[in-house]
Amino acid sequence: MAKELSPEEAVERAQRAMDNRLTSVRELATSRQNVANVRADSAARLAEVEREEREKVDAAERDDARAYSAAIDAGWTAAELRKIGFAEAGKKRAPRQRSARKSPSTKAAATPPADAADNGGESQSYGG
Repeated sequence: MAKELSPEEAVERAQRAMDNRLTSVRELATSRQNVANVRADSAARLAEVEREEREKVDAAERDDARAYSAAIDAGWTAAELRKIGFAEAGKKRAPRQRSARKSPSTKAAATPPADAADNGGESQSYGG
């Protein structure tokens, strides 16, 4: 015959079950907070790296502009430098023009419906 639980034993078992559940929730909350912290730290670091790299590019572009200006001061003309292959400092090359792709909806609008193409308009009457 099964022994009946005393009220104290029932409360103790329930308390252990609740403790386990609370521990799992505590661990989950800690883990989620860690994810949020790592994401925030990563975003801050990425922003810092991007800023540092922009500064490097800006410095290199300033150095290039100085070198171009020095070449001009040394007697080269902008046209001569262009012929050699050096664009004016600070001017970026124009990007290649890309042809636009036609979207499927544009293509579908230009194509007659399949039933009109299949019957060649034979079902139409011209009153004659």
